[in-house]
Amino acid sequence: MRLLFTKLSGAGNDFILFDKKINPELELNSPLIAKICNRRTGIGADGVLVISNDDRTTFGMHYFNADGTSGSLCANGARCALKYAMESGLIGMQAVSFTANNILYSGQVLDDKQVKFYLNEPIGLKTNFKIKVAKQLITASFLDTGSPHVVIKISDVLKDPTRPDTFYSDLNQFPVYEIGKEIRYSKNFAPEGTNVNFISQAEGAIRIRSYERGVEDETLSCGTGTVAAAVISYFNERIEPPIKFIAKSGDVLVVDFKISNNKVHDLSLTGPAEIIFKGELLI
Repeated sequence: MRLLFTKLSGAGNDFILFDKKINPELELNSPLIAKICNRRTGIGADGVLVISNDDRTTFGMHYFNADGTSGSLCANGARCALKYAMESGLIGMQAVSFTANNILYSGQVLDDKQVKFYLNEPIGLKTNFKIKVAKQLITASFLDTGSPHVVIKISDVLKDPTRPDTFYSDLNQFPVYEIGKEIRYSKNFAPEGTNVNFISQAEGAIRIRSYERGVEDETLSCGTGTVAAAVISYFNERIEPPIKFIAKSGDVLVVDFKISNNKVHDLSLTGPAEIIFKGELLI
């Protein structure tokens, strides 16, 4: 079987996209997805996007993690799908509705580089609880923005649990993989697990690094994690939207929303999305 694919990047979060219209015989399974996402023996990506016709909206998108699992929202993936849809002539520059994993969303390509994605109302907000990890009790917050996310300020984490004056201050030096993995598999979030995001203040922005389940590693950017961090930063720190974030990739993502009656609405994520290359895969 010969499959044509497009490789895209959303602020460093990279995806392999298959268009069902171009690949009508497309059949994916978890082992195949894991194989093509492998960065040594496959194409390499954080996940796979499948674009298809949708009777209700402009198009339908289905997202798979790099390990082949599915079900959660991928906001950067959705922005990349919008970019592909515009470049392929499926949509124009106007706002459009589409489905992601059979749930209705909307978004808009703003210009050659920037794509805006509107998320649904987040659920499950829980702020400032303690979690035992890295041989210490760490203050954390949680929000489900379509995917579950823990958000932690690195200034709340001790480098040395035996010394109470050794809090982290440099996100570049923070052990994202080690602590992120421990929290992702913590019994507190079993059995599905959670994504984990670490943040620190920067001048006029918030820096963020993320460990993503399904990828089981740090990614260069996480859209739903950035959105979770923004909403949590509002409720914990009263940081007003729009809130600018700097991802591990160095790209800037902006989260905007409104609050009424302590509820979040008009929630959006804006940032870069681009086509990296196109190719074919022989199976």
